[in-house]
Amino acid sequence: MKLPLRWTKNTLIFGGIAAWGLLLVSCVSVNRSVMAPPSVPGAKFVGTKACAECHETVTTGFHDATHAKLTADGGNGQDIGCEACHGPGSIHVKSGGGAGSIVNPGNSPETCFQCHLDKRGEFSLPSTHPVASGKMSCSDCHSPHTGEAVNETNTGMSTLNSSCLKCHTSQGGPYVFEHEASREGCMSCHSPHGSVNPKMLKARNANLCLQCHFQEQTSAGVILIGGRDHASFLSRGTCWSGGCHEAVHGSHVSSSLRF
Repeated sequence: MKLPLRWTKNTLIFGGIAAWGLLLVSCVSVNRSVMAPPSVPGAKFVGTKACAECHETVTTGFHDATHAKLTADGGNGQDIGCEACHGPGSIHVKSGGGAGSIVNPGNSPETCFQCHLDKRGEFSLPSTHPVASGKMSCSDCHSPHTGEAVNETNTGMSTLNSSCLKCHTSQGGPYVFEHEASREGCMSCHSPHGSVNPKMLKARNANLCLQCHFQEQTSAGVILIGGRDHASFLSRGTCWSGGCHEAVHGSHVSSSLRF
């Protein structure tokens, strides 16, 4: 029987839509990232209680840690808490804590990268902290076992990232004339995991400074910043390399942070 032309067209249209929908669902399913604990050959999961028998000082404060949210309670989850990052611990327990019987994320960032996929990419950029090379670990800046994984604290005059100040002590001041950006934290100007710019800066030129030091321009050929025409200054280089504002973190003698 010959079908009406209109019915045939509708069949093709709706059939095509259904095919595209099926293809889309398939692509989403195939490309979905699957998070899984690290593996230890031959080991099985034993649960957090077994870890606490030896590591009580660590597990006692873990309940309020950011990573405590990874805990999978119940029989199906095997009470996975510590083992979500350290891998199954049966061999470690049986050997009495033998070396190499458990995963230590402090020796390699790969365990962290299993969940923090974007950080793997950032640490591959030209300017980064030396985590990938093994000279630093994620735990040098982050607290995996207690409290918030990202540590920030008030330090006197400025609100700074305490993790940064553990190594970059001189940048924390105090200064007679502080850079107001310090109150917002180091990440106002730096990308701590990696950047395409030197010194892990968010921008390589004056645009970094202009994200805060912006002024409405009212005249052609004039670039007002802080009430002063900077049109001729911007061509000399960046604000901190052109001989104008070199003391970017703070100064003891210049309110303009010149030196």
